[in-house]
Formats: sequence, structure tokens, C-alpha cells
Amino acid sequence: MNGLIGLAGVLTLLVVVGGVIGLADRARFAPRWLLLAALLVAVNDALLTRGYGVMHDLIGGEWNWQGKLLALIATLAIAALPWFGWSRVGLTLAQAPGSLRATIPVAALYCAFFLALAVAFPGGPANTETVAFQLTMPGLEEEPFYRGILLFALDRAFAGRWRFLGVEWGRGAVLSCLLFGLAHAFGYAHGAFSFDPLTMALTALPSLVAVWLRLRTGSLVLPVLLHNFGNAISLIV
Repeated sequence: MNGLIGLAGVLTLLVVVGGVIGLADRARFAPRWLLLAALLVAVNDALLTRGYGVMHDLIGGEWNWQGKLLALIATLAIAALPWFGWSRVGLTLAQAPGSLRATIPVAALYCAFFLALAVAFPGGPANTETVAFQLTMPGLEEEPFYRGILLFALDRAFAGRWRFLGVEWGRGAVLSCLLFGLAHAFGYAHGAFSFDPLTMALTALPSLVAVWLRLRTGSLVLPVLLHNFGNAISLIV
């Protein structure tokens, strides 16, 4: 029940904030795509939690392999729909011409930042399953969802764009980062909502870099690799 209430809180924030933003620019607002984005968040959350514990865990282990795999399968299936399209949501190995020259230095700085955090705040010993999970599932599941289909839906909900740092940004890009931060920092337990500003900052702000990489390269390859690096490096060094 706590998970459902927490999800309801996130969806309410998305619809209310998104609605206010959209009504301020009605000519370029598509409410149906905002509602579809909310539905995507609900489906993703339900699968990640294995139906909030209803589905039996067939894989086992310390980490949520089954929930991540179910959510990834759903994301790939949705991306294959005619409304979306794999290449249009970034599920392609092809990189935009000339993009690597701009993105490699940014990727290097991203890695250096998380390496510095790992050295300053070491994660301690980790077993093989933990390292394997952090090297694979966070980026493989979360990037195609947040920087793939969810970003695509929100970009259609809010058509306004402004050019910054060589890419066309939309309000949907910012909202997708906020939702990613809320997924980690916002919840409901013991009869009250909770919010961790530090966790929000450490997740939402790096996700802006991931969005920039996705928009600049047209692909999710770098966001996936860097996401998993950021998650796993403190377990390795």
C-alpha cells in the first residue's frame, strides 16, 4: 500500500505541475501525451515492484533482477509501437555525426566526478551479484525508460524548444529528470510522505547530463554506459 500511495503522489505532482506548465503555453501543449507519460510511470513502477509484491520472485538473489527485467521488457515493447519507434527513442547504436567530439569530454568529466565520489566515500566490499547488478541493470532498465520512452512522451506533451549547449531542450526533458530524481528521493512510509533533497540532487542533476548526451548523440549508448559506471565504480575502486 505504501508503494501505491507513493506512486499516487508522484503522478499527482506530474499531472498538476505538467498541467500548469502546459496551460501557460496551450498552443504547444498536448495533454494526451502528458497523461500517457503518467501511465508509463505507473506501468514501470508496477513492474519494478513485481505488482507490489503480488508476483512471485522466480529469479531470487539479493537484488531486484526480475522487476528490472520485467520493466525493461515492457519498455522495449512500448518503444516498438508505431507511436514511438526504437530509433526515435534512442534505442540505436548509431551516433549522430560529429557528436562524439563533443560528448567524449563530457563523458570523461562525468566519470571523473563519480570516481572522485567513490574515492571520497568508498562503498566497501561487495559480492559478485551486487557488482554484476550495478554494472548492468540500472542503466539498461532506467535509461531506455527515463531518457527513452518517457522523455519521448513528455517531449510530445510540451512542444516548445530552446537551444542550449548544442541541443534542443524542451520542458519534457526537465520533467523527466525531476521524475527520475523523485523515483529515488520521494516516497511514502509510516503514514507520511518523505523527501531527501540530497538524493534528489545526486540523481536529478546527473540525469540532465544523461539527457544532454541522449539528445546530442541521438542514442542511449553513452547514457547507459555512464549510468552503470556511476553506480558500480564505488564497489570496484
